[in-house]
Amino acid sequence: MKQESIKEEAKYCLNCKNKPCSIKGCPLNNNIPEFIEQVKQENYEKAYEILSETTIMQPICGRICAHQKQCQGSCTRGIKGKPVNIGELEAFVGDYAIKNNLKIKKQINEKLVNKKVAIIGGGPSGLTCAAFLAKQGVKVTIYERYNSLGGLLIYGIPEFRLSKDIVKKAIDKILELGIEVRYNQKLGENLCLGDLKKYDAIYLAFGGNISCKMGIDGENLIGVYGANELLEYSNYPNFEDKEVIINGGGNVAIDIARVIKRKNAKKVTIVYRRDKEQMPAEKQEIEVAQKEDIEFLYKNNIVKINGKEKVESVELIKTELVKKEESTRLFPMDIKGSNYVKKIDFVIMALGSKLDDFVKDLGIEMTPKNYIKVDKNLKTSNPKIYAGGDIIGQEKTVAHASRNGRDAAKKIIEEFCK
Repeated sequence: MKQESIKEEAKYCLNCKNKPCSIKGCPLNNNIPEFIEQVKQENYEKAYEILSETTIMQPICGRICAHQKQCQGSCTRGIKGKPVNIGELEAFVGDYAIKNNLKIKKQINEKLVNKKVAIIGGGPSGLTCAAFLAKQGVKVTIYERYNSLGGLLIYGIPEFRLSKDIVKKAIDKILELGIEVRYNQKLGENLCLGDLKKYDAIYLAFGGNISCKMGIDGENLIGVYGANELLEYSNYPNFEDKEVIINGGGNVAIDIARVIKRKNAKKVTIVYRRDKEQMPAEKQEIEVAQKEDIEFLYKNNIVKINGKEKVESVELIKTELVKKEESTRLFPMDIKGSNYVKKIDFVIMALGSKLDDFVKDLGIEMTPKNYIKVDKNLKTSNPKIYAGGDIIGQEKTVAHASRNGRDAAKKIIEEFCK
């Protein structure tokens, strides 16, 4: 969006005193009306300073956050008309900061300058925690499994939805705070928690990216893949002129469908067991996918994958949505006798993700659902170790993971200052 359009969009904001976009809508509680007010006045440095109090992901969250469900979904303007385009405004400020080399301001606390914190994982949660610690003078070292930082921002979200160049520039700005990074360090392989005893605290933020399975017949056939692994490693089979089904309804399902379509698949179909209105994917992402000729098969579910060695077809069943007691969400129920078979070449599972098996061997208490258990301060059963993001069962969004990172930094600092 051009600067002239940005000013007009900023003027559209009512600068509500009760700030529903910030308090109700934004997981990070960014001071949205205040930063937009500064954009109105063309005081972009001040706008960046205001946003930097709560987030270091402006150019990223401004592009990929679930704005329609979060800040823009709570915008007062949206009650009777179009909400303020908060995402575009945030991205503009973030881009302005990169282009004009604005610095994240430090507020050194002398009590913290000799403290050391190790962060395992350089994704949104780890980077945010690192930044908010380093801003106050803590010596931070990030241990990253790959040879570059970013996590899912680099290895999960396709280039057409989030530019890798923007991600790298945003990360460079964070590293200017004096954060040390050690690459190619994977917990459970060449790195263990015992190696980190010299640190005063540890924050676990390595995420969980193992694709969940359905537990149905045929999932081990050649041609069945996990969406998370395909996006992470970019090691794709030949989809050219093939028919592909993606099972799932979130943004990952949309992302992998659009990637596969770009690899010249003959037909790409997303199967979702509920209706369109219940899809967790962003509405705008669904609309973009439809424009790219990706088909959607609502109120259907895969019950079996057929084939001798590789995928030949899938058996589906139609579903109906029913309301259960003690639940506000409609639940999909199979319609008996509605089974049918569809010829297919590949099946991609996009049903969510789980943690690596090595997490169970870390000596940290787990929840019944096999996430790392934390208390209200994000502290694990080991008082020196904190955790956040996917590995504690948090909502799988960049904003929620970043909020965990910021909150963990705050709690670590409070502990250090006692």
